[in-house]
Amino acid sequence: MSSAEIAVQAFRKLEREDLRILHIIEAAMAKREFVPIEQIHKYAKVPLERVTYTIDKLDKLNLIYRKHGAYTGYTLNYTGYDCLAINALVKSEIITSFGQTLGVGKEADVYDALSPSGQRIAVKFHRLGRISFRQTRRKRGYIREHSSWLFQSHLAAEKEHQAMKLAYEKNVSVPQPLSQNRHVIAMGMIEGGELSRYKDIGDAKKVLREILRNLKKAYLKAHIIHADLSEYNLILQPDGHILIIDWPQAVKTDHKNAKELLERDLKNILTFFSRKFNLELSADEAYKYVIGEAKKLPL
Repeated sequence: MSSAEIAVQAFRKLEREDLRILHIIEAAMAKREFVPIEQIHKYAKVPLERVTYTIDKLDKLNLIYRKHGAYTGYTLNYTGYDCLAINALVKSEIITSFGQTLGVGKEADVYDALSPSGQRIAVKFHRLGRISFRQTRRKRGYIREHSSWLFQSHLAAEKEHQAMKLAYEKNVSVPQPLSQNRHVIAMGMIEGGELSRYKDIGDAKKVLREILRNLKKAYLKAHIIHADLSEYNLILQPDGHILIIDWPQAVKTDHKNAKELLERDLKNILTFFSRKFNLELSADEAYKYVIGEAKKLPL
């Protein structure tokens, strides 16, 4: 069972006071990794016995870590952090229930959910720290060495949500960004499969043109570059159109490495289409088209 599935089950068992203690631990973690019970008691403003009872409950539900040493301290784990984000999304009437897992990756889990109006949406939980620090730091330039993985996941979700909003507002084919809280993003439903899974995509030229048109709109209108594009974050939808997902590494077009990152995105996609569908287009021609120097593609 995944962390988010455990969190959904645990969330149903939480009462207002349980969530309050989780909030207090979260806030105190800004200054120290493990929060002493005395500090939790100070801000909870309820008898120590009730604080102790609540902490024991949270511990049994696997929402916190307990550390024994010079003092006994407590810190949130991902499941506890999930519960706080789920609570915020429920209270803001973004989600009412969770469904099946849509995808589990190295750095994020995505779930099917329902909005209060009955609309199916996707909920993405960022999970930085599953791969080594060096790998994560190399992939994501904004990672700071001494920050917790919870905070880094929060930062990744915030960054991705902002990029998706910029892209969506300019009609780039991305999931509709609905809300973001902590390390979680609620977005429009993602239907279809990764482009990498398909042996037959119909008219490959048409699909490639659509991808490049969207990258052009992202570059010229939203002024952003995906910066981690590949066949694994291009979704071929049931209607044959493309959806571009996974934007936490996006950069602005005035970024010092913008040209290099765009060229890498294009190289990844063109290499895939060449290898799998024998479709050839030079990286230089694609680059000039995306940045607006060429009006048409030789496809």
